[in-house]
Amino acid sequence: MRIAISAEGDRGLESVVSPHFGRCPCYVLVDVEGGQAKELRVVENPYYGQHVPGQVPAFIHSQGVEVMLTSGMGRRAITLFKEYGIEAVTGAQGTVRRALEGYLGGQLRGVQPCEEGYDHLPPGAGYEGNDLGRLQEDMAMLRQQMAQILDRLDRLGGK
Repeated sequence: MRIAISAEGDRGLESVVSPHFGRCPCYVLVDVEGGQAKELRVVENPYYGQHVPGQVPAFIHSQGVEVMLTSGMGRRAITLFKEYGIEAVTGAQGTVRRALEGYLGGQLRGVQPCEEGYDHLPPGAGYEGNDLGRLQEDMAMLRQQMAQILDRLDRLGGK
């Protein structure tokens, strides 16, 4: 099975998971056999900086991927991955290693469309607009993740 993880860099398993699968600079492709990572390679996102909805799912499909792990993605991408027979999984956080281990261990499952994304930013402020727009979107996603982490910590601390 080949798993792709959206990444902010080319450091393999030590890369940070990108907040959005279509607008990340790289993908870490991991071939898994018997629940163990056997081979790993990093590929650049050919649409980074010029993202057009629909192109990235086709690219991921062309890489022989069966599972796409990421922090977030939109409804259209979820539908396209399903049409390609690729399992889309959102909610990945931290390093690529952590996301991969979470998926293989059964803790990371399911897909939810992004609540915040470039569609909700002012015109020209998204990833395609400029570096400031990319940072604004990353900040929005990180705020959402931080709120989820703090909520989980509160629940764990109260027990």
